[in-house]
Amino acid sequence: MTPIRARIGVLGLALAAGLAAPASATAAPVTADAAPAPTVEERRLDGDAPREILRRSGLASAAPAFARGLGRADSYREARRLVAREGSALWRRAVDRVQGRGPARGDLSRDDDRPLYWARLGMTRELRTWEPGFGLSERQRAGLLDELERTSRGQRDIRLPQHGTGSGGGGKGVKRVLLTGFDPFTLDRDIRISNPSGAVALALDGTVIDTPDGPARVETAVFPVRWQDFAEGAVERALRPYLPKADLFTTVSQGRVGKFDVERTNGAWRGGFPDNGNVSRTETVPVADPASQPQWTTTTLPYEAITAADTGRFPVLDNTAVTEIPAGGTEPVVRPDGPTPGSTAREGGGGNYLSNEIAYRATLLRDRLGLHGTLPGGHVHTPVLQFGPDNADPATGAVTDPEFVRNRLDIVAQTRAILAVTVSASGRDRS
Repeated sequence: MTPIRARIGVLGLALAAGLAAPASATAAPVTADAAPAPTVEERRLDGDAPREILRRSGLASAAPAFARGLGRADSYREARRLVAREGSALWRRAVDRVQGRGPARGDLSRDDDRPLYWARLGMTRELRTWEPGFGLSERQRAGLLDELERTSRGQRDIRLPQHGTGSGGGGKGVKRVLLTGFDPFTLDRDIRISNPSGAVALALDGTVIDTPDGPARVETAVFPVRWQDFAEGAVERALRPYLPKADLFTTVSQGRVGKFDVERTNGAWRGGFPDNGNVSRTETVPVADPASQPQWTTTTLPYEAITAADTGRFPVLDNTAVTEIPAGGTEPVVRPDGPTPGSTAREGGGGNYLSNEIAYRATLLRDRLGLHGTLPGGHVHTPVLQFGPDNADPATGAVTDPEFVRNRLDIVAQTRAILAVTVSASGRDRS
């Protein structure tokens, strides 16, 4: 998810203010504010590919059922309960489908992350355009939309075990791993796109990985590809309660063709590549307390062990390159071995799009919580998820093919293997 990679044809994982809190249910306004129009993302639902993906996954019914529930809600309080319940149910339904629990309810490969994305957008469109009989203010609607986003992305479903629980080898307790993924993106280029980091999040949520250092429980969440959500503190709000309880975290996103990258350095710069709402932002990453904001943050993942291990068919690289404006300079310079003292960030190892930003925000949060020396964390870029060579044309191609499925399954399996190496190496480093 980096603009430099998107430019060369890649189709591509609370310290800031949160979204406005809803008004009290007992103080609902007498008259309702006008319902807004669907967003750019939501309007893409009318395309043939999203409709086919929903139909072939069994999730085409999610938005209509949600709309019927909204129609029965007669108060803001009841609507909020419905939103929280149905958002969480959508996340669990998507996780269960990917992990093989219950009927598939369609012939689309179970490992597919796209049904969750399009079903969520169907639900947000219903909620955004809903005009209830009772008064609903703009602030209340924003609160409902925020609740739907957070619950349907697994951000309210993170259940890290307590220290010392479990029955790992040698009496070791279960390690606690937090992993994040992303929605599909660059959808105007190819609306069929899947994001392997989202597939990883669905496949690994709540699972236990056996490692030489004992079992590791993985909890996951997915984030939007939208600049504004990040500026409003979505990452910090979601991760802040859990980083102090985790033994390891990794943000994951789609990166380069044919390679995994462990990103060594993250930069405080937004490069302006359009997000899923076709919005661009070119600026310093906006965070709380900008006076103490560093230009760079670094991974604390055991990158040497990760890159040395045989984890799957894709090579795994230690990516140390950045783009900076050197101290006293005015023009960007590529530095293969990382930033120089006093420089200004223009691209981290993972570029200057939202994958770099989630890595920057998560590692900055780690550091501000005083966990730099004790909590391994950083960013991993997966290979681009590619369709088969006979299905590459977005104008005529099918929504899936055997090579597309195989590539996604291989990326998920290798990410799981990378996590196992990371957990084991991190345990050795701290022992």
